[in-house]
Amino acid sequence: MKALLWLLLLAAVAVNISTSIVFDGAQQALLSIGTGVVALASGLALYLTRTKRS
Repeated sequence: MKALLWLLLLAAVAVNISTSIVFDGAQQALLSIGTGVVALASGLALYLTRTKRS
């Protein structure tokens, strides 16, 4: 599960970076918003599923 979340996070960040190079205008903005939401959600899921150490 965590491996899938890491893969999703890295893919979302990579796509978000590449959209600023490849696309322009509204299409770039919509793709950046979508990948940003995915990156934030997977990062939050990784944070919430971390192992607690005392």
